[in-house]
Amino acid sequence: MGYDSEKTDTQVVTVTPSQSDADSIIRADNVKLAELGYKSEFRREFSLLETICFAFSIMGVIASVTSTLSFGLVNGGHVGMVFGWLIPCCFVMFVALSMAEMASSMPTSAGLYYFSSKLAPPRYAPLASWITGWANVTGQVTLVCGIDFTCAQMITTAIAVNTDGAVILSAGATYGILLAILFSHGIGSSSPLRLSVFGSNFYAVGTTIAAIVSLLVLSDGNRASTADAFTLFENNSGWASDGWTFMLAFTSPMWTLTGYDSAAHISEETSNAAYAAPIAIIVSVVGTATLGWLTLIATSFAIPSISNILSTDLPLPMGQVFLNVLGKRGMLAIWSFIIVVQYVTGAAQAVDASRVVFAFARDNALPGSRLWKKMSPYTQTPVNAVWFVIGASAICGVLGFSETALTSLAGLGRWAVPVGVIAVAWVSFIVVMLFFPPGQTTNAQEMNYSVVIIMAVFIFASVSWVFSARHWFRGPIRNVDDTPTTSFKE
Repeated sequence: MGYDSEKTDTQVVTVTPSQSDADSIIRADNVKLAELGYKSEFRREFSLLETICFAFSIMGVIASVTSTLSFGLVNGGHVGMVFGWLIPCCFVMFVALSMAEMASSMPTSAGLYYFSSKLAPPRYAPLASWITGWANVTGQVTLVCGIDFTCAQMITTAIAVNTDGAVILSAGATYGILLAILFSHGIGSSSPLRLSVFGSNFYAVGTTIAAIVSLLVLSDGNRASTADAFTLFENNSGWASDGWTFMLAFTSPMWTLTGYDSAAHISEETSNAAYAAPIAIIVSVVGTATLGWLTLIATSFAIPSISNILSTDLPLPMGQVFLNVLGKRGMLAIWSFIIVVQYVTGAAQAVDASRVVFAFARDNALPGSRLWKKMSPYTQTPVNAVWFVIGASAICGVLGFSETALTSLAGLGRWAVPVGVIAVAWVSFIVVMLFFPPGQTTNAQEMNYSVVIIMAVFIFASVSWVFSARHWFRGPIRNVDDTPTTSFKE
């Protein structure tokens, strides 16, 4: 058989140096993944630039600032908007630096829960991995829901403005729009990944710059003074303490600056992942923090009266800001671009969340893991995990009837410990703060239900650990041979 084949015409395949280098990088990526205990199951389609695009698109800066503006307006006014954004961003950089270092040394879709397993003392590694994994899955799913619900609110805002307030959609109608958005994201996330996110960050940056320029230029006749734009403090929260009120303004950047760990979650789909993932984390956080701050400064100048904006009937106060500055047609024009940015943000987050679910199921940590860890042979994407995320997000979307439901190669060297200490201290503080309601007195409509979701998952994870998981869960499971020379898909 072999002899006969030699007599046939020979086709010469020319391998260019760039192709050879790319293949070598992918082989090195797969060997590194094998050393971490996993076989390569995804196509490695992401370059450094595309990884940055993906992480940046998940934060969707202009759309996220638009949807969270009310936190700054209520909790400090102009000061809450401008400095309530800047201060948290400085601390988030410490978290991003620590995460970048871990993503560089452990480039796997498992991300945070894999890191916790390897960095915790061996005795407590399974428990740390179990709790972190459940917290991460919960956060990823609720983030998809929050982004898409806000996209639905943006659509209802556009309808209200276009009809001059004649059509105000109910919560039920808004939920219906949410379901439609989730379904479309499920379809998109089940397709080959490159088609879902390519170029989205350029669109987001362009829309952000257009918003900044329009707010600064067209508000010239009716804008806040420079002193007011940076120093006027207003407490509209209901909390007696101005200091605590100001800290609640941190909710806006903390909502926006989430998802940058997505660069780690798609590292098994990235070429030269140990280099690309940490760079993408740092660049996306710096870019989002900077553009977000500039947007809020422009917005602060464009708001001469905080109370007038807060009294709007529109679902999102930022819609009123654009309406005041740009007029009806101008507002609808820029708003349509922002809706697209938010939609793309939700699409990217759905992909990210599905990778987290897939990775956790790959280690048999989820009920029905056999189903959720299956890969589609046609698209090489975890289609079942995608629809797990979409279904769970739809259930979480019921809380939309509440008004405040969703409020290495790159090493740090000797700076790793101090950066890590600051990052842990900041996260410990901000996690507790984000559980608080918007005011001292609250009701069912204004309740911050994030504490309900998190505590429910924590109780479930704790009880299941005590009575079951501690007997069988050992953290990440190797699914490759011990030798790193195994043959992989490329």
